[in-house]
Amino acid sequence: MKLLLSEMANEGQRQLALKARAHVLVSGRVQGVFFRQETQELAIRLKVTGWIRNTHDGRVEAVFEGEKENVERLVEFCRKGPPYARVTKVEATWENYVGEFQGFRIRY
Repeated sequence: MKLLLSEMANEGQRQLALKARAHVLVSGRVQGVFFRQETQELAIRLKVTGWIRNTHDGRVEAVFEGEKENVERLVEFCRKGPPYARVTKVEATWENYVGEFQGFRIRY
C-alpha cells in the first residue's frame, strides 16, 4: 500500500511539472485590434485557463494556466498578435501553476 501511495504521489508531481502559469504584459498597438478576443479563442482551443484584459496604460495583460506547451504557444501568439496588432514588447513572467481558473475569460 505504501508503494502504491508513493507511486501516486510521484505521478501527481510529474503531472504538475507539465503544467505552467505565465503572467504576460503586451505593449504596442494591442488595443482595439481584437487582441483579447483572438487570444481567448486560441486559449479555449488549447484548453488553457486564465484571463486577459486591457490596461489603463494601453497594454494588454493576461494570465495563462495549463499544459506547459500550450501556455508557451499562447505566449508566442502574444509576440505577434492578430493581424492589425503591432507588438513592440512582451514581458512574460513564469510562475508556479496554481489551477485557480475554470475557463478563460476577458476581464473588463
